[in-house]
Amino acid sequence: MSTIDIDRDAAQEAAQNELAKAIYPKPSPMDMLYDWIEQLLYRLTASAAKFPGGWYTVAVLLVLLVVAVVVAVRIARRAMRSDRSTGPALFGDHILSAAEHRATAERHAASGDWAPAVRHRVRAIARQLEENGVLDPVPGRTATELARVAGRALPALSGELSTAADTFNDVTYGEQPATEPQYRMIAALDDHLGSRTPSSVAVHADAAHQPWAEVR
Repeated sequence: MSTIDIDRDAAQEAAQNELAKAIYPKPSPMDMLYDWIEQLLYRLTASAAKFPGGWYTVAVLLVLLVVAVVVAVRIARRAMRSDRSTGPALFGDHILSAAEHRATAERHAASGDWAPAVRHRVRAIARQLEENGVLDPVPGRTATELARVAGRALPALSGELSTAADTFNDVTYGEQPATEPQYRMIAALDDHLGSRTPSSVAVHADAAHQPWAEVR
């Protein structure tokens, strides 16, 4: 039986052509990055003797590579968090009232499941502001848009609203774990808004547009 003589480049090209077929799943950008880093590390270690300084130079290059990757990941996450107005909407497919979101959040909090508790409590805030007449219901509103619009209507609470939106985005899109103190802060803001009558909150929202009015 005859053998097929194929060089390394041809074999690599044949493998790439095979993997490019539609039957194979496409690698994610992170998988491609990991593969690139792995190939780079292999080439650096394999060619260490050829570099001036040998392994010392390779070690320095590896440290610089790690620093560059960490910086790139942080920049990507920061860019993702800063561009939330084009991100997914604050609400899902199911339409719930503020009370329903609040109750769902409390159930998750009782189980120590803080991420969904934070998400539902921020949604409760958004629904509460809509039910109180501070905000008009807007399909597809994001947490960042909520903080921006509600902060203009209620400037005395703009800081708390912005913090709640940032927490929602970090937990939902930034893959950061939620904590009990974060939830308690958002719950306190929600309770503060829920304790006001719709008319009193609307009066504060109207007064916010007058430069001489003080919003308490």
